[in-house]
Amino acid sequence: MELVGILVIIVGFALKLDTIAVVVAAGLTTGLVAHMSIGEILNTLGEAFVTNRTTCLFMLTVPIIGLCERYGLKVKAIMLIKKASSLSTGILLSGYTFIREATIAMGVTLGGHPQFVRPLVSPMAEGAAVAKYGELDQEDIDKIRAYSAASDNIGNFYAQNVFMANAGILLIVSTLDGLGIKVDSLELAKYAIPVAIIAFVLWVAQNIMLDRKLKKKYSARSNVGGAK
Repeated sequence: MELVGILVIIVGFALKLDTIAVVVAAGLTTGLVAHMSIGEILNTLGEAFVTNRTTCLFMLTVPIIGLCERYGLKVKAIMLIKKASSLSTGILLSGYTFIREATIAMGVTLGGHPQFVRPLVSPMAEGAAVAKYGELDQEDIDKIRAYSAASDNIGNFYAQNVFMANAGILLIVSTLDGLGIKVDSLELAKYAIPVAIIAFVLWVAQNIMLDRKLKKKYSARSNVGGAK
């Protein structure tokens, strides 16, 4: 019966209810089923929060990035990228993915969505397209933002296991070791190298296609405008 809290979480998430409310409700439900008093439940929740409070530090990045954007970080990023007239959106995103893969392969976590993509990479990618084609449709702006986020995801996901001390590699090693299967973390990391390379090549091809679609669309529009 103590596992009824898991059912509360499943139902709450399925109904798309507030995440924090669902988790707290699951904790309260589990405590009541386990015959804990309200005081004991609150004390347990408080101790868990204090013990893991460092996991909440990421929330500080949201207001910090908001302040940076408010005082011109996004505008400066766009101005900077407009000076590089030969740099396209696809080239910029491919370069960022390469840097992301190279750093995570060495065990260095570079930025992420709130710290790097939202305030810098995405505006620069948009700026590169605006510098070439002028005002963009909202659909294309959203697509560029999605590609910017994907650049970070692809670089991080497919190259992280190249680092032999990565948590994913260690989890695989420990799990297989528990099953009586001995594996070398270095050998696992070696197998991750071609995966990272293939993912990068395919993503570069995707970015090239994005550049071509943007060029075709806005070049045709400018030609129609000139004819008029």
